[in-house]
Amino acid sequence: MNANSPEATPGPAQAPGPAPATGPDQATDPAPGRIVLLTTSHRVAPGLLSWPAWQALHAADRVLCADGAHPQLPYLREAGIAVDEASPTAEELVGACARGRTVVVVATGEGEPALTDGLARLAGGGRVAMPELELLPASYDLPGARLLDLVQVMDRIRAECPWSSQQTHKGLAKYGIEEAYELVEAIEEGDRDELREELGDVLLQVVFHARIAEEGRPEDGEDAFSIDDVAAGIVAKLIHRHPHVFGDATATTPEEVKEHWLRTKAVEKQRTSVTEGIPLGQPGLALAAKLASRTRTAHLDIPLPPVEGIGYELLALAVRAESEGVDPEAALRAAARAYRDAIREAEG
Repeated sequence: MNANSPEATPGPAQAPGPAPATGPDQATDPAPGRIVLLTTSHRVAPGLLSWPAWQALHAADRVLCADGAHPQLPYLREAGIAVDEASPTAEELVGACARGRTVVVVATGEGEPALTDGLARLAGGGRVAMPELELLPASYDLPGARLLDLVQVMDRIRAECPWSSQQTHKGLAKYGIEEAYELVEAIEEGDRDELREELGDVLLQVVFHARIAEEGRPEDGEDAFSIDDVAAGIVAKLIHRHPHVFGDATATTPEEVKEHWLRTKAVEKQRTSVTEGIPLGQPGLALAAKLASRTRTAHLDIPLPPVEGIGYELLALAVRAESEGVDPEAALRAAARAYRDAIREAEG
């Protein structure tokens, strides 16, 4: 019997019959059948199933699904597979597999924990001839698929949370700065768990701002854009600035890669000064080092201002650090941490 035969389609609400009573005949059943638990990912478009999954579905004697609104059901039925909307117990499912029948269970999003726990108890009892059990993933998450969950969660939070629904780009700006600093601290501390968490916090800022941007107000000169537009923009930029990866250019050293990057960026930006694009709001040492880096890269020989004062002394130190390949901000933070430790030690 196959999934398309009349006998296999008793109706959407009908569950398999009860399992046969346990006894000698069942214990010696030479063909206890087969149960296939079919799992799918909600992050993959419905209907895109693996070939082994389609084979199992077409060969099954019955196909069951407890969720009548499961996104896969319309596509399975369109492919000619009869699916019964039923939620059998473990005993009923084992009974449905008697005499060598194969039953495929299309798992819901939760993965059918009650059913699998029940089957495990039956198998552990040793009194029931268990069918062959197979877990068959029908679709798999692609790398980055969990980002779709983040976008969906952010959508709901923006719509339903009293605080999040009122936030603006300007209001969130300070959190972006804080999260970036916490990420740097996690990197410098070498804490992998903290690094993973802080990367998530930075990613949240990106998704949050993109979600707000979807509500752009044209009357205020705000064009709407989404997280997909953000991702598309950075993908295009990366491809364009890596001709040695995606094009015919050649680069065999990090220095040649940097030359490609700077040359392509200069054509894109059409800047009239090497100082354009440098954010003046960043920390002072980082700002000084960035100015020095741009000047050195452009092969400009510009002397430091001949002015005395602590600020100009710090400027000179930042320029010196940059020329020696040292990040002055990171160096100062490391020294400050050492000073902090000395203070704590002195405090006892």
